[in-house]
Amino acid sequence: MTLWWVSHRLWRHRVTGLLVTLAVTLLLMLLATQSLQPLSQKPVVEKRTEHDKALIRPKPTSHKEERSRRKGGESSTTTDSPEDSPASTAERMRRPPPPIVFLKTHKTGSSTVQNLLFRLGEREQATFAFPYYTYQFSYPDRFRAEFVDELPEGSSQFHILCSHMRLDLAQVRQVMPQNTVYITLLREPLRTFEAVFNYYTSTVPAFIKAQKAADAAAQAAAAAGSLKRKSALTIFLEDPEAYWDPKDITDGLAKNPMCFDMGLNSQQWNRSWPGDLARLEEAFHLVMIAEHFDESLVLLGALLGVPLEELVYVRLNVRSELSVATLDQAGKEKLSAWNALDTLLYDFFLQLFWEKADMYGRQRLSREVAQLRRATERVRKMCVAREGVPPGELEDLVRPWQTNTATIMGYQLRTNLNQREQGFCVRLVLPELQYHSHLYFQQYGRDMRSVPTD
Repeated sequence: MTLWWVSHRLWRHRVTGLLVTLAVTLLLMLLATQSLQPLSQKPVVEKRTEHDKALIRPKPTSHKEERSRRKGGESSTTTDSPEDSPASTAERMRRPPPPIVFLKTHKTGSSTVQNLLFRLGEREQATFAFPYYTYQFSYPDRFRAEFVDELPEGSSQFHILCSHMRLDLAQVRQVMPQNTVYITLLREPLRTFEAVFNYYTSTVPAFIKAQKAADAAAQAAAAAGSLKRKSALTIFLEDPEAYWDPKDITDGLAKNPMCFDMGLNSQQWNRSWPGDLARLEEAFHLVMIAEHFDESLVLLGALLGVPLEELVYVRLNVRSELSVATLDQAGKEKLSAWNALDTLLYDFFLQLFWEKADMYGRQRLSREVAQLRRATERVRKMCVAREGVPPGELEDLVRPWQTNTATIMGYQLRTNLNQREQGFCVRLVLPELQYHSHLYFQQYGRDMRSVPTD
């Protein structure tokens, strides 16, 4: 009992020490910028359009049926399955990965990780925990077990949950098995918020107001004979509280969006933060870092028991350069102050990330990162004819969903692929909505439900 008490106190002291260090850093940063009053939170409901369902849809096969077939020595009948893809070196005799929960955070590179998990799950004939309606778990409401569609016939449990949600750990644990591995992805907060703002300018109420103010200011300047124009993001950062409503949940992404996605208090620091952060550290087996993406994937592969060749990827949901805003130093300081809690969250898990890297071995990590990059480059050369392709030049199947304020680029595949290569390469570049729809149909034999309008 005494040893348990001592170890518990030391662990608590470790978390508190990290928080104090980070809090002092943030305080110094805040003192160097304009004073911003702590406020509240809010999120966004992404508007989704109907995409055509031009995927090849094989007869749905349950996880149990596939395992029975394998035990009987019968192979899969899907000729273009990623299991037969060039990324696979041979028939692998290994244990299937554990159940996985991936908290898909907004504008951090999470669509790329989700695609990897979609491919992994399809290879393993996993059962996905999909939203009952459309592509998200009733975001921006906190996740509830009732948001998940029913367990399909022939399946005894869910294996992968990786659709957008706002985290509630207790509710997620009602859906997923006890041995589930929890992972997520964080990105440097300034880049995250810039991407969130420009991607959701026409969706998040606070951003919509800032855009209207920027348009009005531009009209006034033009009438006065001036060509100067401030961006909506610059206008927003001049006085964010004038546009942000802490009582409106659909404004959740307008302040500390990563904290909001992770279920933390994203409006202001309070006494529950140290305990909440400690619970997240305990719950998540790996918090990946976007700025160290390949290193994150190597650690993920080791955690899941997945070989490096199954971790190859292309970056998905990438904006065109014209859709990326630039800020001067003053704007960056204001943005940092407004998203101070995201900075605290990011710095905390960045330090833990490098602790895990040290435990793994830095030299070993570097070697395997180099191996992953070589494998990824080989696959990209085999699959991709052009990257950064504008949406108007892409077929519906591989065209990413577009917002009103950002242009999302895609990939054009090579035309000399055989059937197996094409099956693998299409999945490699398949945007989130199309792949989600395809897997849902495979699992349930029907299209996804739309959100009721009344």
